[in-house]
Amino acid sequence: MVGIGYDIHRLVENRTLYLGGVKIDFSKGLAGHSDGDVLIHAVCDALLGAANLGDIGLHFPPDDEKYKGISSIELLKHVRTFLERSNFIPRNIDAVVITEEPKILTYVKSMRENIANALHIPAEIISIKGKTNEGLGDIGRGNAIAAWAVCEVGRIYAPPER
Repeated sequence: MVGIGYDIHRLVENRTLYLGGVKIDFSKGLAGHSDGDVLIHAVCDALLGAANLGDIGLHFPPDDEKYKGISSIELLKHVRTFLERSNFIPRNIDAVVITEEPKILTYVKSMRENIANALHIPAEIISIKGKTNEGLGDIGRGNAIAAWAVCEVGRIYAPPER
């Protein structure tokens, strides 16, 4: 089963930038109720969609104060629990982060490890790529960062009881 996820947030002053659970040294951060990590949000939505479990807004409403400022890695850990309870496991994650700046290549390995650790899966089944918007739109002007993710989940079958 396959799901797709997407997220976009504005870049703003006086916020720390997190992508893939990695704190990135940059002059701006992503606006959001949580830490604004668009990559993790896209992965969460793709995993939830693949398992037919709704979306990130359903499970973590933006008006719920208990999620204010929360690390998106913590949200991803909750998604792992939702998947496990529904007898699913991630099989593959393919994601793209669209940003003019910062460039993410040097952070990709850490991002993959963070996601793998949160989901209890091997980093080798996670692909993360960085792209620009070639100067077009809000992303191209450096006003926003977006991410897309496609995830495959499979059923976990317990052996029959004897």
